Order: sequence, then structure tokens, then C-alpha cells
Amino acid sequence: MKDHTDKFLVPPNTKINLKDYNPTYNKGFDDEDDTRKHLKKDIKRLRKAQEKLFAHNKYSVLLIFQAMDAAGKDGAIKRVTSGLNPQGCQVFSFKHPSDEEYDHGYLWRHYKALPERGRIGIFNRSHYENVLITKVHPEYILGEQLPQIKSVADVNEKFWNMRYEQIRNFEKTIVDNGTIVLKFFLHLSKDEQKVRFLERIDNPEKNWKFSFGDINERNHWDEYQTAYEQAISETSTKDAPWYIVPADNKWFTRAAIANIVADKLESLDINYPELPQKEKDKLSEAKAKLLVE
Repeated sequence: MKDHTDKFLVPPNTKINLKDYNPTYNKGFDDEDDTRKHLKKDIKRLRKAQEKLFAHNKYSVLLIFQAMDAAGKDGAIKRVTSGLNPQGCQVFSFKHPSDEEYDHGYLWRHYKALPERGRIGIFNRSHYENVLITKVHPEYILGEQLPQIKSVADVNEKFWNMRYEQIRNFEKTIVDNGTIVLKFFLHLSKDEQKVRFLERIDNPEKNWKFSFGDINERNHWDEYQTAYEQAISETSTKDAPWYIVPADNKWFTRAAIANIVADKLESLDINYPELPQKEKDKLSEAKAKLLVE
């Protein structure tokens, strides 16, 4: 699987074009059952790595998920974290900012949600919404009450370059302080999105997942693709990389993400803490007392 997941990594200083990435790619597996087996193995690896991460207590992990509507973020998060200890894992889904959040800088609510040392944090959508949906709908920037922005005309290339730099600096700061950052763009084709939207409409149990606003946003498909290309190109760094993961096949997407995360956690220099000799002597003493009861 590693050869495939390396394929999805966006190297630093790379200008990408999403047309160069195949959203239907699923090589390396015979069928869905085979994919499930690989996913199950990597979930076990994640569980063991999580235990070490918590015991080591020097790193935290932040997984960021971004995608077009219906790309499968919720399902991927659910499957990839299915074997983790929920006490060491936290998921935040960022919706439209509240009045309180608008009264702070756009990164404020994301700083607040960062995982503590030893924990795995997941952002279902993230600070990248501030260079994605706001790029397609720049009028939303006016709600931030920025002193230098008096009209949509002020939301120009200089503004976006500043915001990309702010995001790079934000991620560098948290990486330098012990947070491992992995960012996933679930790359869905427009045709597959149509199929999934129709399924949500036709299946009463999935009606709640569909909003007519999803159709309005679909009309901006090309604009969103450009916004993602620019954001990923500007912010994929060595320490906070982006992965463009094919999303037309849900099981392949989940297996690829689990494998990437498991590989990263196992590459860290983390181990169970070793007690000093005095503490080991106390353990021996405690054991002796228990054995004579």
C-alpha cells in the first residue's frame, strides 16, 4: 500500500492541477473485501500506535479533512478511527462561525480545538474554509469585520497571499510545538458527486444529509477546484503535508488514509516510558507483597 499512498503526497512548493489526479484510482486491491482486510490491519496498527502516543505524551496528532460535498469525509473519519480509544481522540466539525467566533481572528476557534499532547484530533473541515468557501464567496470575508477590508474589491490577490502565509505560520507553530499535522483532500469527481446526491434524495434514510444549498454550491464546481488547487499548492509543506486521496471508491479512500496515518505514527520516535530504577524497585516490592497475601 505504501507505494500507492506515497503517490498521493503533494511535495512542498508544487503547483498542482487536480485534473492530473484520478479520483477513480483504486489500484492495489482485488475487490472491496480485500480493501476491508487491509483497512482492518491498519486500524490495529493505529490502535497500538495510539497507546504509545498517549503514554509518551510529547506529541499530538492533527488530521485535517477537506473535500467537496458528498466526498465521504464523515465515513472516512468513522472507519479510520473505529479502533481507537475514544478517550484519546476528539473530532471537531466546523460550521458557519458564531458571533463570538467572528469577534476573534479566524484561527481562534481552531487554536481552541487543537489536541492535547498524547491525543489525536480531527478537523472535519477546518481553517482552510477561510481560503476555500470564502474564495468562492468573497463577500463572506466582510463578516469578519477586518479593518483593511471595506468592500469585496479589497479581497484581492494580496489578501489571499497573506492568508496562505498566515495558515503556513499557524501550522509551523503547532508543528514546532509537537503536533503532527496530516491534511487530506478527498478528491471526488463531479459525476460521482451527482450519483451520491441522487442517492441522498432517493433514500429516505439519507434525506437529512441533503440540502438544496448543495446544488447551489455544485454550480461553483470549477471555482472550488481552482480554490483547492491554490490552497493545496500554497500550504503543502514538509512538516504539514497535503495528501490528495481518490474518493470515488469509498473503501479505497478509507484504506489509503488509515495506511498513511499508521505509517506516520509508526515512524515517530515514541515508546512507553521507562521507569527509573527506584520506581522499578518499588514495583518489585509491591509484587512481593501481593504474592504473599
